[in-house]
Amino acid sequence: MVIFPAIDIRGGKCVRLFKGDFAQETVFSDKPEEMAAKWEAQGGKFLHLVDLDGALAGRSVNLAVVKRIVDTVKIPVELGGGIRTMENIDEVLSLGVQRVILGSVAVKNPALVKEACQKYGDRVVVGIDAKDGIVAVDGWGVSGDVEVTVLAKEMAKAGVKTIIYTDISRDGTLSGVNVEATARLARESGVKIVASGGVKSLDDIEALLPYEKDGIEGVIVGKSIYTGSLDLQEAIALVESAETGEA
Repeated sequence: MVIFPAIDIRGGKCVRLFKGDFAQETVFSDKPEEMAAKWEAQGGKFLHLVDLDGALAGRSVNLAVVKRIVDTVKIPVELGGGIRTMENIDEVLSLGVQRVILGSVAVKNPALVKEACQKYGDRVVVGIDAKDGIVAVDGWGVSGDVEVTVLAKEMAKAGVKTIIYTDISRDGTLSGVNVEATARLARESGVKIVASGGVKSLDDIEALLPYEKDGIEGVIVGKSIYTGSLDLQEAIALVESAETGEA
């Protein structure tokens, strides 16, 4: 299982939001690339970047910051937030970003997702953000009027291999990851799922591990590693020891 340290970028800074609320923001660093280097030094294997300004604007806004991060670390990074055109996808991947995350566009323009998958294969990931089982779009401010599993199955048909599933009601709350809903989505969609939202401690990582067999291939950790409720190195060690035990 891959643990993805998250770096959310707003106004060029590394921030965290509470339940996706832009009015409830905490700034953790003025230099996101330094935060990226920190998580790499602690054993991070893959960074999860979100362009929060981009999510609201409907196009990438903080690419200069993303480029600095890509140039700073040796590990791969993925980027999401407002990426809704093939031109934007091309631009992001040309910077050296390993995977592009498509969110709202998966609901509004699934044909683009299919086109992107045909062009870039597994470098295209879809982010499904939901509340009470219903997908949210446009920076989480609007209901997409589609049920999570229905969208996930549509994305599988479009060629998507990996979906990042975020439970908005838990994101940034440290209230615990929604293990059951995440595992169910993996089983019903047949797509690899990365869990996101609510991770607080090692207990959450431990709770996800048994569901790797169902298709949960990773987990995004954000507020927990910034506040110290989860130690990234300990979490990575836990995952690695579990994998060694299975071997």
